[in-house]
Amino acid sequence: MATKQRAHLITGGFPPGSPGGHDMDYARLQLLQYLKDGENLAVTTANDFQDIERWLPGTDLLVTYVAGPYPVGSGIDALQDWLEKGGRWLALHGTSGGKAVKIERGGRTVKQMVKDKHHETLGCFFLNHPPICAFDVAVAGDHPVTRGLPARFTVQDELYLIELTDPAASRILLTTELVKDPSPPGFGFVFDKDTALQPDDKTRVLAYARDVGRGEVVYVGLGHCHMDREGSTSKVDISISPDGAMPPVFHAVWETGDFRKLLQNAVAWGAGAR
Repeated sequence: MATKQRAHLITGGFPPGSPGGHDMDYARLQLLQYLKDGENLAVTTANDFQDIERWLPGTDLLVTYVAGPYPVGSGIDALQDWLEKGGRWLALHGTSGGKAVKIERGGRTVKQMVKDKHHETLGCFFLNHPPICAFDVAVAGDHPVTRGLPARFTVQDELYLIELTDPAASRILLTTELVKDPSPPGFGFVFDKDTALQPDDKTRVLAYARDVGRGEVVYVGLGHCHMDREGSTSKVDISISPDGAMPPVFHAVWETGDFRKLLQNAVAWGAGAR
C-alpha cells in the first residue's frame, strides 16, 4: 500500500473556542469531507497555529480557515522553512486577517487591522470587507486550482479587500471589480489607504498563487459562512442588506458548484506530486 500523504487542517476563531463570527463547525466538516475525498490523504486537525512547528514535519498540505488565529514567533519561521522545502498552503478567507486594534477616529472608536510578519509569508493582508453581497468573479490566471471553472461566475459572499504584500511574485487567479469600498460608517475595519485597489483603479484580487522556495501558497478570499446559534436554523440565505444586517444563517458560496469545484481542485493540487 502506498504511503499516505498528510494534510493538516486548522479551523478556528479567536479567542480560543470562539467561532470568530463564522460557522467554524460547518467549515471544518466541509473541509474535512473534501480532504477525505482526496486521494490517499491522512488528516490531522487543530483550532489555531499553536505548536504548528510540531505538525508541519511530514505534512504535505496545510489548509487554514481561521478568524483571528495567526502564526507567531517560531511558528512563522517553521512555516516559512516548510514552504521553502516544498510544502503547499491552501489559505482561505480569514487567514489574511489576524490582529486588530482599537483606535480613535472622527470622535469614535473603530477597529483597524495590523500588518504583521505572518502576512509576509502568506503574501497578503486583509483591510476590510463590505457587507455580504452578490458580485462577479473573473478567472484571471491558469492554475490547477482554477482549472475547469467558468471564465466568470457570481457568488454571494464577503468581498475581501486584500493588499498583496509581494505583488511581483504573485500570480493572480481570481479578481472582481469594485471601485470603492461601499461599507457604511462604523461597519468592519478602517484603513488609511486602499492598497487593495489595483493600478487600473477598479480591480480587486480575490485569489493568487505565490511560490516560496520549492513550495507554494494559494490564497482564496472567498468562503464566508456563519450561523446565529440563537436564531433561525434555516439554511436559506435571506435578508442580504447593504447596511450590514446579517441573515441568521449564511452558507451561500459553499453550496455553489463553482466554489465546490475550486476546493476539489485545491485538494488535488495540494496532494499533487512534488
